[in-house]
Amino acid sequence: MIGRLTGQLAEKNPPELLLDCNGVGYEVLVPMSTFYNLPGLGEKVTLLTHFVVREDAQILYGFASQAERAAFRQLIKISGVGPRTALSVLSGMSVDDLAHAVTAQEAGRIIKVPGIGKKTAERLLLELKGKLGADMGVPMSAANDAQSDILQALVALGYSDRDAALALKALPADIGVSDGIKLALKALAK
Repeated sequence: MIGRLTGQLAEKNPPELLLDCNGVGYEVLVPMSTFYNLPGLGEKVTLLTHFVVREDAQILYGFASQAERAAFRQLIKISGVGPRTALSVLSGMSVDDLAHAVTAQEAGRIIKVPGIGKKTAERLLLELKGKLGADMGVPMSAANDAQSDILQALVALGYSDRDAALALKALPADIGVSDGIKLALKALAK
């Protein structure tokens, strides 16, 4: 029903925003990934939205990108995953991280999101398999397996998912696991 809003950012109270669109203030819930990339108060912002109507409430969810909204919509289709849980997942990990976790079937990365247990994480992996990873252009290949191993090693060494992913992007696509870990550690040490 309401697919996009453009207006001035009137208030920011995580995870809720008040968006003034020509004198009408819309309360919009956003994932933290969108929240952190918002401009200052009083500046113009455009959000893609998803409108949820329940018996006791009408709630707008906003997203900075089409990929975030698409992932949100895939998540809420899963039994037992409501809009709040989907928002929590997208606040806890980027769409790319979620796509990689689904493609590699890594429940451990999803369990790190607050409010997501082992059973829910496994259900997400099962339900999203072939839907999210393929849509995000994550190919399954030997190189991708090596990159997944490198990423897991960096996370096991205590680096955040974000730092590990940034180090991984700087590596050549066809690098081996041991060489990739060494280069990634050198990059992270700088």
